[in-house]
Amino acid sequence: MKISLNWLNDYVRTELPAQKIADIISDLGFPYEGIEYLQDDAVIDFEITSNRGDCLSHIGIARELAAAVGKELKLPAVEIEAPATSNQQPATDLVSVEINEPNLCYRYTARVITGVKIGTSPDWLIKRLEAVGMRSVNNVVDATNYAMMETGQPPHAFDYDKITQKKIIVRKAIAGEQLISIDGSKCELTSDMLVIADAKRAVAIAGIMGGLDTEVGDKTTTILLEEAYFDPVSIRTTSRKLSLPSEAAFRFERIVDVEKIDWASKRTAQLIVQLAGGKIAGGLVDCYPVKPSQKQVTIRLSRLNHLLGIKVPHDHAVKILSALSFQPRQNNESLICTVPSWRSDVYREADLIEEVARVYGYDKVPAERKIEIEVVPVDARQKLVQSIGTYLNGCGFYETINVTFIDNSTAALFSKDAGRENLAVRDVARKGDNILRSTLIGSLLGVLKTNLNVKNTPCRIFEIADTFVPSGKDAVLPIEKTRLTLVCDGDLRDLRGVIEGLLKNINKTVNVVFTPADLFWANLGAQITANGRIIGTAGIVSQVVKDKFDFKTLSPCAAELELDELLVLHSGPVKIRPIPRFPAIERDLSLVVDEQIAWADIIAAVNKKVCSELEDVRFVGIYRGKGIAVGKKSLTLSLRFRDEDGTLTHDTVDGFEKAILNSLTVSIGAELRTS
Repeated sequence: MKISLNWLNDYVRTELPAQKIADIISDLGFPYEGIEYLQDDAVIDFEITSNRGDCLSHIGIARELAAAVGKELKLPAVEIEAPATSNQQPATDLVSVEINEPNLCYRYTARVITGVKIGTSPDWLIKRLEAVGMRSVNNVVDATNYAMMETGQPPHAFDYDKITQKKIIVRKAIAGEQLISIDGSKCELTSDMLVIADAKRAVAIAGIMGGLDTEVGDKTTTILLEEAYFDPVSIRTTSRKLSLPSEAAFRFERIVDVEKIDWASKRTAQLIVQLAGGKIAGGLVDCYPVKPSQKQVTIRLSRLNHLLGIKVPHDHAVKILSALSFQPRQNNESLICTVPSWRSDVYREADLIEEVARVYGYDKVPAERKIEIEVVPVDARQKLVQSIGTYLNGCGFYETINVTFIDNSTAALFSKDAGRENLAVRDVARKGDNILRSTLIGSLLGVLKTNLNVKNTPCRIFEIADTFVPSGKDAVLPIEKTRLTLVCDGDLRDLRGVIEGLLKNINKTVNVVFTPADLFWANLGAQITANGRIIGTAGIVSQVVKDKFDFKTLSPCAAELELDELLVLHSGPVKIRPIPRFPAIERDLSLVVDEQIAWADIIAAVNKKVCSELEDVRFVGIYRGKGIAVGKKSLTLSLRFRDEDGTLTHDTVDGFEKAILNSLTVSIGAELRTS
């Protein structure tokens, strides 16, 4: 925001040089980027934060400067001359205003100025506009630009005679509607854009730029003056979509003062008459559907001193807040402040404390020469995450970090109600990926696809991050869960082995079970339990998911585990047993079973004849092919036996093996493969 020193002196006279003023405003939180010295002026370029739209004007900066140096702020005297004749029509008879979108246009005012004469502006005004980077157009347009740079409220002047039926309608554009803006841009409007229209067509893009058809020109004699408040998000969205930035849009995006619109309208009308002559029709057309209540915020003086770490004198705090127009009122040990309408950024106690601090001076906050840093031990959760990462790295998995948002089409792959239930941000913040993830699988599949495209195979990846699971209740925020998700381009059995190994690494005695389950995103899915508690799911992605990510020859596998459940396993008691004193005997069994028999069925059959000497059962492999009948498969498992009290004999193990084989034959119809 460029500020002319001569212009600034109209509102607060300090006799300070430009450099000193730049330093003062910088200390208030608005750093300056440079000072340009002109022949008889100096222009300071300040950086205004996005929450301080009130400072995008000379009056706004003057208000800050006056509070900092203890000077009085002098606003221009705004007086509108009463109509000379009693038979002159009031503004309400000359124009009507209709707001069809009160959620996007909170207030709209219109004045009519007759008998204006378009011409060039005086030199003093041209110099001021040029100093802040604006070119002169004509006296009426220059008056509106001057008013905007002075007050921060963007006005717009229409040629009144070009408004059909003298009617203004604030509405959304009709899909396919077009408008040529005053800079010659052809704007293709969409149904989510707010426009100013007359009875026939759109005449301006609300808050951004007027249309060429109703532009003020040399033949204009009557002005329709607009002052309004438009929704900041709507203005920003439309400006971006149309690639049509403007000084007006820049201010509307950062919130203007809805209460001062009438005053700003009077000021602009006064400038137009001063520069172009004419008469202002009596009255004002003011559409103000819902007037907001004035905010009040309480600040505790004890909290002020505690938060800043210094003691700010009571009277000094009151003086600062008064200078900033907060009208503080004493209430015991607190101050009740009325927030001025132009300070939309202040709504809590901490905001008021910041106001006091920045004017009082951040340099008054003491700084210690020595900083003490307390080293906090790694907690159980951090230890678990580190342990998981180390183990998975050893299994060939690489950690990824992805954006928390996904698009609608990806979310729909993992839940049929994803688009309706998942929490999302408005598309103005993120144009595409704006849904919070309820699962990490979609993001990891995208990473897998990227690696496959550059032929980085084999690819095994994982991520530990928060997910946001819909609560299933209206107006209730989603449940935030931290999950560990793994995706790989290998076999589901390999992924299962990694998960079982990981869980064993977390808890040596854990009992892991994979149970077949129907998963929305998987062709073949399983529910994972550990010690009887459900901890996650795993599966081979469905054809629909493959098509979305264009996996033509690959069927990726994925698994998702609840980190909190892993933490329960990790935090359980650690049981230590001595190294076995006696050797183990291992026996492999190759069985021929029906194709539909699952590993869980085999384990269940083995457990029916389990003996205390059976130490472990491991899957070895599957064979389908020559020698195996259609509808059958050959599965090999390994049995490990050990006696803690002595050395087992092979004859004893033969008995154990025979009993287990009989159980497998009876329970699942298994046959011992002999060739």
